[in-house]
Amino acid sequence: MFTLSELEVAAEVVGRHMPPTPQHHWPLLSRRAGCDVFVKHENHTPIAAFKVRGGITYMNELRQSGAKIDGVITATRGNHGQSVARAATAVGLKSVILVPYGNSREKNAAMRAFGAELIEHGVDFDEAKDEAYRLAAARNLHIVPPFDAALVKGVATAGREMLTALPDLDTVYVPIGMGSGACGMIMARDLLGRKTEVVGVVAANAPCIALSIAAGKPVPTNTAATFADGMACRVPDVTALDVMTRGAARIVTVSEDEIADAMRAYYEDTHNLAEGAGAAAFAALMQERGRMAGKRIGVVLSGGNVDREVFAEVLAGRTPKV
Repeated sequence: MFTLSELEVAAEVVGRHMPPTPQHHWPLLSRRAGCDVFVKHENHTPIAAFKVRGGITYMNELRQSGAKIDGVITATRGNHGQSVARAATAVGLKSVILVPYGNSREKNAAMRAFGAELIEHGVDFDEAKDEAYRLAAARNLHIVPPFDAALVKGVATAGREMLTALPDLDTVYVPIGMGSGACGMIMARDLLGRKTEVVGVVAANAPCIALSIAAGKPVPTNTAATFADGMACRVPDVTALDVMTRGAARIVTVSEDEIADAMRAYYEDTHNLAEGAGAAAFAALMQERGRMAGKRIGVVLSGGNVDREVFAEVLAGRTPKV
């Protein structure tokens, strides 16, 4: 989708807005998992999620294209929407963000704070996405898709940071929603010439990516009822599937209970807040800890935007229900 030189340019563009996020080695997490664990802290970005990078690069390229538009529109469960709203406001564009009914209250508030007009529609992300495409035509707005090369290029700067700082990682685990995070890590790995295995992670209650890769074709699902809302997608993107099929070592499926356990582990061992999708990579590592014993392992903590009530449930030892 892009070259190493284009990735380097993207890193410079992202660097104007935020410093690199750290990749910390945590002894307690390492003891728990039985290997050396290095966490890429994408919960430390200006929106507390990795998605901020894609919005920056997408809006930069949109501005450079000279396109005459009044505003942008997209659909989200929250972090992509924060990224788009923040980046659009920075370049003087209005943003319209579609979310499903019942979406995260705190993510909705953050998107509005970044300048978005928020519209609720549908029961899940995919219904909100379909409405965003309809409204784009009706209101003459530029559609920002959930997966796009410009978005992946920005997100890949996180992989570039991690694999430059830690070139000898054996494996890195990355959560999957629409796939920009996993694809960005794969692209960065390949362009930098690293040998690190990339393992994608999906929620058992939102398995379209795992089902599609196993089948060798897109396999949508009827529901995506996971409390890890950043992974709650029903319909896979064909380009993302192609990149992950060629570049991921495997896809690991984690349960709701495993995700909640990983959120608690992050808090107990590092006192970092991880949303469901943010904890999924560590949940997958814990599932595979036997085969990872003694190795150097990276996990992407992709975001920390979880509503207070949901996190209270997790800290109380319960698994939130959808």
